[in-house]
Amino acid sequence: MNTFYVITNYQKDPEFKTANLIRDYLAGRGKKCYIQQCGKDRPGGQYKYTDARKIPKDVDGVLVLGGDGTLLQAARDLVECSIPLLGINMGTLGYLAEIEHTSITPALDKLIDGDFSIESRMMLQGTALHQGRQLLRDIALNDIVIRRNGKLRVLDFNIYVDDVFLTSYSADGIIVATPTGSTGYNLSAGGPIVAPQASLILLSAVAPHTLNSRSIVLPDNVEIAIEISAKHDTDMDGAEATFDGDTSVRMNSGDRIVIARSDRKVHMIKTRNTSFLEILRLKMANP
Repeated sequence: MNTFYVITNYQKDPEFKTANLIRDYLAGRGKKCYIQQCGKDRPGGQYKYTDARKIPKDVDGVLVLGGDGTLLQAARDLVECSIPLLGINMGTLGYLAEIEHTSITPALDKLIDGDFSIESRMMLQGTALHQGRQLLRDIALNDIVIRRNGKLRVLDFNIYVDDVFLTSYSADGIIVATPTGSTGYNLSAGGPIVAPQASLILLSAVAPHTLNSRSIVLPDNVEIAIEISAKHDTDMDGAEATFDGDTSVRMNSGDRIVIARSDRKVHMIKTRNTSFLEILRLKMANP
C-alpha cells in the first residue's frame, strides 16, 4: 500500500496526536497519508462521520482510530467505496479492531510491505414498514435490533422466514446479527459466537419471557420478517429498530421489518495470523 486515509475518533485521539504520528511515520517511509479533519455528524443523513466523496481516489487503505463503534461507523459510511479498513483500538475491549494502539508501527510496516490479507464480512439490509409504506431502509455490519421504547413493557414478535411463520417471542427485544455482530449485543443476550468469516444470520431474543427460548441460526439466503404483534398495545410507547446502534426508526403494533443479507460487504485488513479462536480466548481471558 502506498496511500492511506486516517479516520480518528477525536474523543479518543485528542488533537489528532496518534493520527499525526501515523502520518509522519508513513511520510518517513515515502508514503502518502491523509487525515480526516471533520468530525461532525452527517448533514441530511448522508453519512455518520466520514464523507466518502472526500476520500482521494488514490487511497489504498483506511486506518480507523477508535473502538468498535468508530469502525462500525466507518464501515457503513464507506461501504460503497470498497476500500479495505484496518481498525486500531484506542479504547478498551474491541473485537473488530485488528490492532492495539501500542502496535501501530509494526502494522504499518506490514501494510507497506504487502504482508497482509483482506477479509470480507457480510452485512444485513433491513426495511421497516408501516402498512406497506417504507419507514426506513438501512444496512448493518453488526446487527439490527428491535426493542421496546419507553416504559418497561414486554413486546410480542411474530417471526417469518421466507414468508413462512417460524415462531413467536414475548421479549424485551429481538437481535438479528451477522457473524461479525455475534460478539456484540448478541453475545450479551446469550446468543452464540460465530467466526466472522461465516455467512449466516443469527436470531436472539433479549430477556425472553419464556423458559425454552433459544437463539436461531439461519442460512444467509433467507428473508426474515419480524412483525410487532398487537397482543400488547405498543402505540403508547412504541418500539424502535436500530441499525448498528446508530440509525433508528420508531415502530408500533402491526409494523414489520424485513431483513436479508445485503449485497454489500465490508473488507477488513488482517495483518496478523492470529486465528479468531485465539483472539476470542484472549478477549475472554482479559475482559
